[in-house]
Amino acid sequence: MATESAIRPDSNAKDHNLVADAARQAVSQGVHYDKRPVYAQGGSQVDGLYNAWITLDNPSQFNSYTTDMVKATILAFRAASAARDVVAVVFTGAGDKAFCTGGNTKEYAEYYAGKPQEYRAYMRLFNDMVSSILGCDKPVICRVNGMRIGGGQEIGMACDFSIAQDLARFGQAGPKHGSAPIGGSTDFLPVMVGVERAMAACVLCEPFSAHEACFMGLITGTVPALKVDGRHVPNPLIETSRIVDEYGRPVFGKPLTGEALKAGQALMRRGTVDLAPLDEAVETLCTKLLYMFPDCTTKTLEELRKPKLETWNRNKEDSRAWLALNMMTEARAGFRAFNEGTKETGREIDFIGLRRALAANMPWSDELTESIQPRARRP
Repeated sequence: MATESAIRPDSNAKDHNLVADAARQAVSQGVHYDKRPVYAQGGSQVDGLYNAWITLDNPSQFNSYTTDMVKATILAFRAASAARDVVAVVFTGAGDKAFCTGGNTKEYAEYYAGKPQEYRAYMRLFNDMVSSILGCDKPVICRVNGMRIGGGQEIGMACDFSIAQDLARFGQAGPKHGSAPIGGSTDFLPVMVGVERAMAACVLCEPFSAHEACFMGLITGTVPALKVDGRHVPNPLIETSRIVDEYGRPVFGKPLTGEALKAGQALMRRGTVDLAPLDEAVETLCTKLLYMFPDCTTKTLEELRKPKLETWNRNKEDSRAWLALNMMTEARAGFRAFNEGTKETGREIDFIGLRRALAANMPWSDELTESIQPRARRP
């Protein structure tokens, strides 16, 4: 067995990072890059080896990524991929509310809306971020600490494994808010869960629970996060029994209703969110990866990623062009509505008004965009 004392670092080893000190630069742009201990079977810390933790740090906006954060994430994944002493990568978000809810809607609405050439340049960075995850030489674990929605769902699906705390919700937001989920979801979801489930997720934009995500094979597993009276309990707002309805359809993971929902809400108010089980599950998976031949692991990852990569590489450039042009029409209206809307007005456009205007052959204009923005509800 090779002992630590018998191993001498190669002082002539080349640095394969794109820029010097990529990890430090990533931190300066709102993405934390940390090397954390890796643990052997039995729980002892392994000297000289680490897991790279990449954390999106924008909790006040549900860890939505800004342009600078996208660039930082690329640097962080390249640094983790090139690090000789890294076993696995853990990709997560700050806090316990969200892993990531996608692109920063404030930045989209206030800068990119109406500027297709600028959004096209931004989407080049986004594409590179997804590709940096899919091309990482180390296994990537998505630690789903909260909501994984929209573009957050897309970068999460680019990962190799996903472990979620079971209060987390998953889903898309594209057609509901002026875009299409073509930053990965239309590529990855049919491969991962089948075409009809992908249709429901991408077109209807209805969020679903971590338990349902696990049931459909979207994620590796879930762990409880709600702690009540000193013990962790499963998400009390959803059905966690493996039962079917009167038509034989599974209801596992579906939201509760009626009195059951009220009881679950009461239990939620009594409890606190504790992500210790999530961290334990992530560390357990990292330990399992420690005991694998590294090159054989990388080759296995490369082969298993191919179905996702094939559709991603085939579609990403066309998708980038369409998304850029869409910033002149529906995205311009939808992102503005989400950014400027309130709890009182809602954050969605007047869909009926838009469809009536388009049926009357009205062209997209500032007047049309303004006319479909959310308005305060009258008593």
